[in-house]
Amino acid sequence: MNQFHFPFGQPLKKVEQKDQTPKKVFVLGVYASAVHARWVDMNGKQKVAALAVASEPEIFWRGENVQEIINCIQIPVALGRLLVPANKSMNGPSGRALDDLFLSPLGYSRKDVWLSDLLPESRVNEKQKEAITNHYTPEIVKQFNLTPATIPDFNKSELDSAKRSREILKELETSQASTIILLGDLPIKWFLRFYSNKDHSKLSDFGETSETYGSPVDVIINNKKYKIIALCHPRQAGRLGTSSLKWGQLHTEWIRKKRV
Repeated sequence: MNQFHFPFGQPLKKVEQKDQTPKKVFVLGVYASAVHARWVDMNGKQKVAALAVASEPEIFWRGENVQEIINCIQIPVALGRLLVPANKSMNGPSGRALDDLFLSPLGYSRKDVWLSDLLPESRVNEKQKEAITNHYTPEIVKQFNLTPATIPDFNKSELDSAKRSREILKELETSQASTIILLGDLPIKWFLRFYSNKDHSKLSDFGETSETYGSPVDVIINNKKYKIIALCHPRQAGRLGTSSLKWGQLHTEWIRKKRV
């Protein structure tokens, strides 16, 4: 994936679990996040409030050391500066939500879990594409001899990959975890569905009421029994950006019950 680059030249990197000692829980998300910077011109006028400029340093990053990461990215003086975004929630929100709204209610910490994503690299969304189109233009790239921004769009068709599903299965078995937490519809559809002995293809198949949401279900994967806990994506649980009110409310109720 190193043929792809963020604006100002940082390569797209694979973000995977570093601590590969045996774990209690395997958590599967969708795709890796990115480090975001505020781009201002020479006069301090904002060009982009939060531009994705690098792969997150670790999977489900919480936003630590963002200043140091941004400081290492050099841009031409004539193009201004990169700063930490004014909105602190732009870096590490899913990682913080995972810890506070998923792992903590279940009594787990990061040392207990193996983290994985369907896609282990970041992808560019529509807002980032617009920012690049408007400000990191081909003319700017040519004038200042910059590396073109080439991070791929997120396309759900990428998830239909037998090779990647086998890689995730290998991670799961290496983790030695007996519990799997699936974050939203996509990990269910593009991983569990390939291996499960039950008919689960989306989050609602596990239950969509306050009585059933988040209830553990036993599933056989590759001849081993696992306890599956299917929950919404951290963006929905943390009300981050565009998110489902229904699943957010169900998750809040789930947390309340866990903490009683």
